Amino acid sequence: MRTILNIIWVIFAGFWLFIGYIVAGIVLCIPIITIPWAIASFRIAGYSLWPFGRQVVDKSTAGLGSALGNVVWVILAGWWLALGHIFSGIALCITIIGIPMGIADFKLVPVSLMPLGKEIVPSRSGAFRA
Repeated sequence: MRTILNIIWVIFAGFWLFIGYIVAGIVLCIPIITIPWAIASFRIAGYSLWPFGRQVVDKSTAGLGSALGNVVWVILAGWWLALGHIFSGIALCITIIGIPMGIADFKLVPVSLMPLGKEIVPSRSGAFRA
């Protein structure tokens, strides 16, 4: 089921959100000082392309540096990426089939606003997972 949802996701929203994160990462690579934010953008780009079956958790080692970095991120790129998730989530929720993907899109809004101090891990749900 995850694969089917991911394929539908890529077709209707994931590819364009992925492109948005990649463009933000490339722009953030131009000034050398913002490369850590570019790396976060590329990491979230992969998650936004194929989100089902993975989840975002807080890093246990994240501290004040991540919090301050997230403030800079919101100013540089986070606000318009979050708007992209909100608009595509609303568009996906128009149809019944798109509702699960719209909900996933809305779950990506906090990550798009605060990507530092987060980690992407496989979901631990399923019959054969411990």
